[in-house]
Amino acid sequence: MANAEQNLRLGFPKGSLQDACVNLFARAGWRITVDSRSYRPQIDDPAIEPRLLRAQEISHYVQDGFLDAGITGRDWTAENRSDVRVVCDLRFSKATSAPARWVLAVPNDSPIHTPNDLAGKRIATEAVNLTRDYLAKHGVDAHVEFSWGATEVKVPELVDAIVDITETGSSLRANNLRIVDTIMESYPQLIANHQAWSDSWKREKLESLALLLQAALEARDRVGIKLNCHRQSLQSILEILPALRKPTVNELSEPGWVAVETVAEEHIVRGLIPGLKKLGAEGIIEYPLNKLVY
Repeated sequence: MANAEQNLRLGFPKGSLQDACVNLFARAGWRITVDSRSYRPQIDDPAIEPRLLRAQEISHYVQDGFLDAGITGRDWTAENRSDVRVVCDLRFSKATSAPARWVLAVPNDSPIHTPNDLAGKRIATEAVNLTRDYLAKHGVDAHVEFSWGATEVKVPELVDAIVDITETGSSLRANNLRIVDTIMESYPQLIANHQAWSDSWKREKLESLALLLQAALEARDRVGIKLNCHRQSLQSILEILPALRKPTVNELSEPGWVAVETVAEEHIVRGLIPGLKKLGAEGIIEYPLNKLVY
């Protein structure tokens, strides 16, 4: 058991990523209970001290040592110019497995079609530094102002364009906006401060945490498949059966019969099982996976 000096202060993102993060930890083996009135969630691991904070703030606190590590978006670490160690990428989001995107958007009837058209214009965004970096990369001089929220409604009356985050683009379309360009793709990352990373116990804890979280993500859209078949049908079945490496094949107690086991993308299984049945497979079982370690 960890002693008092062997605790990992870990920041969890409050807000849109909160539920997805809690669910990911559950699949990885940790149970987290969040009280809406507290910023200190409960976790079934005495070596982890969780703190619930806005994703926008976590990289600051990690860099400054108030947290040993945290989960926050790649975008906010870049926006804050935080000097931290990226332990691993965690490619999940609040709605899909696709990354969130910071996009430059304008009204549908705007004359702005390229970054160069932004010269002398006003842009509203929460990601001021990301936007200024983007403009500098394109050699464009424009006014960038911080937006406290509801950014979509500020064009065209208050500003000429916005830089906002989106996963599906549905909110932008609902506000009659079109995307001119993508500034950054972002996904959550497990980050650590350099002092924590240099501590052997904390580094090992973080590496174990990263391994299990990534294993949970790898298993997210996959299922296991088991079946029995006569050896005469085995080759035909193997030809249509996907596998990470090769399917596992074991002899059964009944002569001439084998058991086959593999992992497949969940979305293809509905078309796969009827084909396996036609080829002579029996006792077909599909089962969920919690973790997948390569």
